[in-house]
Amino acid sequence: MDFTIARRNMVACQIRPNNVTDERVLDAMGTLPRERFVPKGRQTIAYIDEDVEIAPGRFLMEPVTAGRLIDAAAIGAADNVLVIAPGTGYIAAVAGRLGGSVFALEQDSDLSRRMNTLITDMALDNVVIVEGPHAEGWPKEAPYDVILVDGCLPEVPEALTDQLEEGGRLVAVIGRPGQVGRLTLFGKRNGVVSHRILRDAMVQPAPGFEREVGFVF
Repeated sequence: MDFTIARRNMVACQIRPNNVTDERVLDAMGTLPRERFVPKGRQTIAYIDEDVEIAPGRFLMEPVTAGRLIDAAAIGAADNVLVIAPGTGYIAAVAGRLGGSVFALEQDSDLSRRMNTLITDMALDNVVIVEGPHAEGWPKEAPYDVILVDGCLPEVPEALTDQLEEGGRLVAVIGRPGQVGRLTLFGKRNGVVSHRILRDAMVQPAPGFEREVGFVF
């Protein structure tokens, strides 16, 4: 399979026609080898517009939703970014092509090790892998201009919104397993967090948010 052609077709036929307009996002997704972020036996399906299992209960988010999630965050070249539940690190890697510094918070040690190998091999020196509970965020490097959640969650914990910089953005799919969720953009202005629903989206759950804790919108 020619993965270069697959990437080109993914951008031209899936992502660009679905309102992903930031050329930097399109370029990053069109050049990063998405097939490396899935197990070898699944590389040929890495570019279909479906979630692809990367480990028991963990998935690589489908390209269109991943593109919309990242595009909505409007990541600037100097932004401090936190990616939560990145799995093998695809969304963190895309963010690394766009932002200043990226912290990829993964609570699964096996996935964290796999992600570290990939990120190192791709020389994404501005992406740092850290381990800890997803719902707690990573306060050591806060505040963040952008927080991305790689998967759906029923609500956004206050611990995460507390780590947003003034003027910062948090993008996540809010929903429950097996149901259509809402791709939602949260923003902080004058210390107040508000949100705007962008569109429907159905993705696999991000682990670590099973208990309904914290701040509810």
